[in-house]
Amino acid sequence: MFADLELARRLEGTEASAGASFVRARGGDAGWAEIGGAYAMFDGPESPLTQTFGLGMFEPATNSVLTEIEAYFRTRHSPVHHEVCPLAGVPLMQTLVKRGYRPYEVSNVVFLDLTEGMKEPVLNPGLTMRIAQDRDREAYAQAAAQGWHEARDVAHLVGELARVMFAAAGYTGFVVERDGKMVATAGLVIHNCVGLLAGASTVPEARGQGAQRAALTARLQHAAEAGCDLAMMVAEPGSASQRNAERHGFRVAYTRTKWRLEYPA
Repeated sequence: MFADLELARRLEGTEASAGASFVRARGGDAGWAEIGGAYAMFDGPESPLTQTFGLGMFEPATNSVLTEIEAYFRTRHSPVHHEVCPLAGVPLMQTLVKRGYRPYEVSNVVFLDLTEGMKEPVLNPGLTMRIAQDRDREAYAQAAAQGWHEARDVAHLVGELARVMFAAAGYTGFVVERDGKMVATAGLVIHNCVGLLAGASTVPEARGQGAQRAALTARLQHAAEAGCDLAMMVAEPGSASQRNAERHGFRVAYTRTKWRLEYPA
């Protein structure tokens, strides 16, 4: 399988669909709109999910499309962010610069062809894995937040996001336990036979013991059994998450750039 435009559209479409499910679960002022083939998500001005997915991937991102998207966010008193796949083309990047955007974040989208079989990693026998149940919602959110304990300004937000994700349509939560205690959380969203792996978090005292390796293995098995031929995840370039994914056979499809509107053109 090649990392081409067809693959990129499947991956970007999956993440856009997952975002739409999330904001529907959030309710209230949260929402989304499809504008020029891109999904514009609003989850509050401070949320990392307030942005677009798929810009320029399914339809041309013309100046009129960008103006409409920018109006969507401005009427909600929100910053304008776009997560842009490089396969959308250099002309889009040039247009963004002319309109006053600046890049401020990059991430690697990695994928795994599930039809080729999966590597069988050595797992810690002291850990158990299971799918989260409704009764786990609060404990799940607390464990997810604890995994971001060092970033105190982010931990509360992560816990809140985890509660909403838990209720989102199509989201399956997984938990890793040690001695009956929840030590790691992770999620899986399936769309168009692609399994999106997201929401991974491990409590500080359980790091380095293979909890995320266990959660990754469980989600890949679940996705394959559900009929997925692809799995994907998004990771910081060179991070432990990316290395863990590559140990399972993932490879980089492309490096995505997040753009922020600094000043209007």
